[in-house]
Amino acid sequence: MNTVFPPNNSSSQSKLVVVLVILFTIFFPPPCTPVGAFTISDTTFPTAKSVANHRMIAAVRKSFNRATTLSRNVKKQRGLLPCSISTLCPYFSNPTVTFASAGGNNYDQAGTCDVDSTTNEYLVQQRLAVEAAKRQSRKDALEEDRQRNLRIKQLMEKSVVAEEMNQRDDAKGQKSSSAIYPIPKLYQIRVSVDKILRDELKMNGREKRGRVFIEKNSDGCKSLKGLKFEMHAFFRALKKSTYTLSGSLPTVLDDGTIFSPGDENHHVDGKDPYQDFWDISSDEDVLQTFQKAEEFFQTYNDGLKGEDSQNKKLKRPSILIHVRKDPNAPPPLPLPKYLENMPNPKETETMTMLSFYSFPPGGVQDPEEFAMFLRKIWKPFDALGRVYVAKEGINAQMSIPTNVIQNFRDCCLGIPELGQYMENGINIDPIPLSMEEFAIAGNNKGRPCPPFRNLHVRVRQQIVADGLDHELDWDSAGYDMPPLEWHQKLKEAKEARESNDEEKMNSTPLIFDCRNNYETTVGIFEGAVPLDTENFRESWDVLKDKLKDKPKNTPIMTYCTGGIRCVKVGAYLTQELGFTNVSRLAGGVIAYDRTLSNRAPEEEPLFKGTNYVFDGRVGRQITADALGQCITCGGKTNLISNCQNTNCHKRMVQCDKCRDFYRGACSEICKNRVLNSEVLFQREAPKSAKTYESLDDYVEGYSSSLSPFYGEIKKNTAHLMSTGLHMISDSAQGRLLYNLASMTREGRILEIGSFTGYATCCFVEGASAAADAIGYTQVGTRESGPYVMSLERDSRAIDIAASHVNIMSTFGIGDEGAKMASSLRERDIPESGTPLRFQYNNVGCEIVKVSDALAYVEAMAKGINDVGTKAFDVVFIDADKTRFLEYVEACLISDKVLKKGGIMIVDNTLWKGLVLDINNGRMSNDALDEKKSRRARKLASAVHYFNSMIAKDTRVEVTILNMRDGLSIIRKK
Repeated sequence: MNTVFPPNNSSSQSKLVVVLVILFTIFFPPPCTPVGAFTISDTTFPTAKSVANHRMIAAVRKSFNRATTLSRNVKKQRGLLPCSISTLCPYFSNPTVTFASAGGNNYDQAGTCDVDSTTNEYLVQQRLAVEAAKRQSRKDALEEDRQRNLRIKQLMEKSVVAEEMNQRDDAKGQKSSSAIYPIPKLYQIRVSVDKILRDELKMNGREKRGRVFIEKNSDGCKSLKGLKFEMHAFFRALKKSTYTLSGSLPTVLDDGTIFSPGDENHHVDGKDPYQDFWDISSDEDVLQTFQKAEEFFQTYNDGLKGEDSQNKKLKRPSILIHVRKDPNAPPPLPLPKYLENMPNPKETETMTMLSFYSFPPGGVQDPEEFAMFLRKIWKPFDALGRVYVAKEGINAQMSIPTNVIQNFRDCCLGIPELGQYMENGINIDPIPLSMEEFAIAGNNKGRPCPPFRNLHVRVRQQIVADGLDHELDWDSAGYDMPPLEWHQKLKEAKEARESNDEEKMNSTPLIFDCRNNYETTVGIFEGAVPLDTENFRESWDVLKDKLKDKPKNTPIMTYCTGGIRCVKVGAYLTQELGFTNVSRLAGGVIAYDRTLSNRAPEEEPLFKGTNYVFDGRVGRQITADALGQCITCGGKTNLISNCQNTNCHKRMVQCDKCRDFYRGACSEICKNRVLNSEVLFQREAPKSAKTYESLDDYVEGYSSSLSPFYGEIKKNTAHLMSTGLHMISDSAQGRLLYNLASMTREGRILEIGSFTGYATCCFVEGASAAADAIGYTQVGTRESGPYVMSLERDSRAIDIAASHVNIMSTFGIGDEGAKMASSLRERDIPESGTPLRFQYNNVGCEIVKVSDALAYVEAMAKGINDVGTKAFDVVFIDADKTRFLEYVEACLISDKVLKKGGIMIVDNTLWKGLVLDINNGRMSNDALDEKKSRRARKLASAVHYFNSMIAKDTRVEVTILNMRDGLSIIRKK
């Protein structure tokens, strides 16, 4: 790989600065000033003979990609200039990108920078910001490709049109037609890829050969980099390899088609079809290649003669380009020794649980980079688990296929940050789990599951949160006592306690269990003193209190699950409290269990009960001793779990009997929640047998449906008053009107504008539901109870509405009512007499013919010509749009029409969307085309005026629903 950055190329200036900063920071002591062109070659890096070298090369190469990405993003920030580029190098201390705007304000890459840098949230936000930048970079690159392809497609279409026009004019004998209809200048590149490279990159048959079109005067005609970029638009796989290009002029056959050579193994007369191609390895070669194509194009077309010469002409300059694997490319990195002859991890019969930790001197320089490296290097092992990486070190709990355990161990030993710094090596559980056992060894919401499902390598501020305000020297943490020596020391301490010899008892060491209280309740070493903490951060005050009167040479022994917490406790005891005789159990209880099982199986374990572990298993039983107390019955048990109510999830000790009875929950309350969740999850969502083209259709499809009776009202309206079909409520709006009516205090509804009775029937049905809810048993009237009054002035509409309400009252809204409603289309609608009063269940209904509905309502409000009606809960206004404000005012001036707290429902308050144009002071072309009439604009203005005025009225609260043509819900205060 040779990447050259010319010093005078302004288009790559920002990338040059970024990359130079990275390289000089890594390889040379600052300050360094680049002079002239700067070349980076593979020979700069040592041969990758170890994992460390492999990581160094990968990290530096990755820095180039990150530099390119962030440089591109920086240039796209409108008004923002880069003032810090520390993210560009993974070895810088503060991985952020800061921008300074023209106004002097500072922003981070994500636009915010207010998170405490000492928290894990800070690390998460950094990672998300980097991932967002990568996604944006990929999105920009794809958009660039899309725009390029779209531009080429448009030019191709123009070429076809121009060619057809020229041929037409030529047929008519017109001259100089090409000047009138010029064909856009494109170069046709016929690309073929050799078999070796195709096999290596696993390219599909489509990518064996293809055509690429390049615009004249584009970068693809001027530079090698630009040419490769154009080729990558079709041959994407080439981005992953190093290759060479060779070119040739086309061979045109008698029929005017261009001959393309086959694979190099298909030789003609023993001759390689590509041996006469010239190399294209520089910008100068690219320029010459395209110049030759122009000359050949002109010479060939000028030399054609005869009647069919027009058909044989080349449409555009063409070039043949052959792609081969670069013979001088650096060889691929050799297969690491730990992968040589490694079994297939997918063929394992067992899984092995293991854990390890490491505090390397100097820590981990770049946790994010190291975490990505671990994910990549462990991928061949099908490793599962949870790994934390921080500047202070690494902490891992994992599951590895047993047949590759040794390979995995060798891999870890070759990683500098692990290797010799893994205290006590890798803690491996002595008994592997069969695949069947592994599948059910964990617990997830009361259901068996694997201990780990995936490999998660997460970056944290600390691998174990300790709460200390400063970091200690983890290399100075007391004596790391091997498990067998620890076992012997505990046996001696036990004998001393049992001897009742005071002198011997005083000489025994203090044994501290550094785990949390939920761990020590189910398992503990004989003679150990638990710190009884809720979390590890509480340990320091407890230790101070327990050791405040102890001599500094007091022998102290500490242990924990895997040993990592004891490193920190040991460092604290020696460095902060000054104790000189501190030791800790090497590898923790896990190593003790394994060592005793493998090397001294005849010895009785001095750890009694269950060892709590941090994976899906929760606990591993070492002895059958039941030390814990069941949280629900108080009985003895060694079982520990988490409450299966996911919103509780507390750690608890619970016996088998109570676990079954309480369904894995900690209390009756949580058990009830678990049972309710189980019932909910047992309900399978029905598979949708229907697709929807719009959200409106989807909403209607998944809303409660109305009775078929309402569908018949729609059909009747279309048949009897077709010009007004658009005025009828749809099923979603009808269901809303029903629900609003059913929630009223008395079920009293005033409807202004009956039309054909669709909304009227919805209100009557809703009022009936309200009557059932309040237990009203009498029939509602004007004076009291559930009652619907509907005002209408159109006689024909009244006749149809009355027929529908009458059918509803007589036959109901079921199948019989729907059948009777459908019959209205087969006979004449009779003229309705007076009065038009109906009864549906306990709801009274009346349709009133009025000459002026507004005057009628205003008279009701002022008590003029009293019609004897009690105030209503709901007033539905579907009347003259220019008088909306006056209808509402009539409902507000007194409480005789609408009760306090009642609601007004005003229909058509968005008026076909034209209110938006009125509000913005313009009428769009689309709106004008669709709504050309002056009446439409007049009504839209009136509705907008109503909306703006009622929104300012302090007597009401307004909500406009974007439903159909707009529905305003106005509550009277």
